[in-house]
Amino acid sequence: MTDSHPQVDTIIVGGGIAGLWLLNRLVAEGRNAVLFEQSALGSSQTMASQGMIHGGIKYALGGALTGESEAIAAMPGHWARCLEGQGDVDIRACNVLSRHFYLWSTRSLTSRLSSFFASKMLRGRVDNVKPDDRPPAFDNPAFKGSLYRLADLVLDVPSLIETLSAPHRDRIFKIDWSRARLQRNDRQVTHLQWDNGMKLAADNFIFAAGAGNESLLAQLDLEQPAMQRRPLQQVLVKHDFDSALYAHCMGSNPSPRLTISSHRCSDGRMCWYMGGDLATEGVGMSAEALIDKARRELFELFPWIDFGQTEWATLPVDRAEPKQSQLIKPDKAYAERACDNLLVCWPTKLTLTPDMANQACEQLAPLPAGASTEAPAALQSLEKPVIATPCWDTLF
Repeated sequence: MTDSHPQVDTIIVGGGIAGLWLLNRLVAEGRNAVLFEQSALGSSQTMASQGMIHGGIKYALGGALTGESEAIAAMPGHWARCLEGQGDVDIRACNVLSRHFYLWSTRSLTSRLSSFFASKMLRGRVDNVKPDDRPPAFDNPAFKGSLYRLADLVLDVPSLIETLSAPHRDRIFKIDWSRARLQRNDRQVTHLQWDNGMKLAADNFIFAAGAGNESLLAQLDLEQPAMQRRPLQQVLVKHDFDSALYAHCMGSNPSPRLTISSHRCSDGRMCWYMGGDLATEGVGMSAEALIDKARRELFELFPWIDFGQTEWATLPVDRAEPKQSQLIKPDKAYAERACDNLLVCWPTKLTLTPDMANQACEQLAPLPAGASTEAPAALQSLEKPVIATPCWDTLF
């Protein structure tokens, strides 16, 4: 290894939640790992998430638990241990927005929800909320539905990205793909090469770039694993009701009619960030039409709240995932080989990121004895990516 031809154990491409979590795992295991991001850390899919660390209950709203919901039931507990500094990744510095998520229904669905959530298999994961314990958004006699509290977490995503990246600034670099290219020799990816002649070799390569995985594979003339996109159009409303809400509204579908998370904007005002069926059904609608629908939905569900002056925006989001039959939603995290020393990863959901990392780490070759753990000095002149600005501070 020379200054112009350094070598590391693992090159990770992608600076969202997947790549940053993997970087922390691998460095903690003694691997000399580095990460490359083409724009800002957490940009695109990670920063567009609502920060929910859930155990799958929201997928069981149709009245029966599925294999998918059971597969992720342990995730809130896993993240909770990490938040206490006792898990596989230390995220004690991350800001927790809420230690639980609410779920509510309109009056017409109360009976079906009550019988479902009373089932033994959900005890300890769902609690009925008494009137005296309701959050401000439901603390009104006009609310006649059912309200439940789920054992889910909500994390501040910008804080999470900062927490994961801060300890490893010397291992995270910006990359311009018009001036750099990955090189492959038959079944092995060999190195990353820049136009100025610098080469970086590695034993392992991991693509964790979300939608970017597709173009990275094409760069190496690889067609598998194939990727799918499932689009959403989220809605944001900034308003004067100064109370946070983290909740799913139960509708007639198995998926939530509306999911709301709350975020404090840089000007101090509250923003409700809205997903669920509203965002799924909003794909293909104009921003104006979707905002009109969201406005009607919000005022129908919370007629007793005075939101004051409101500002509205929409955010199209492409959920990038491993391709499924009929483009259905994947039910687990994904980490598989594209060639001998290249793994391609998609968490598929923020909450499943630790499971994705477990799968990836199990597939890496054993770490050779005596290998260097220092990030190459030759890389330190490269530009460093900043943390992406959240959408509630860019869209208004």
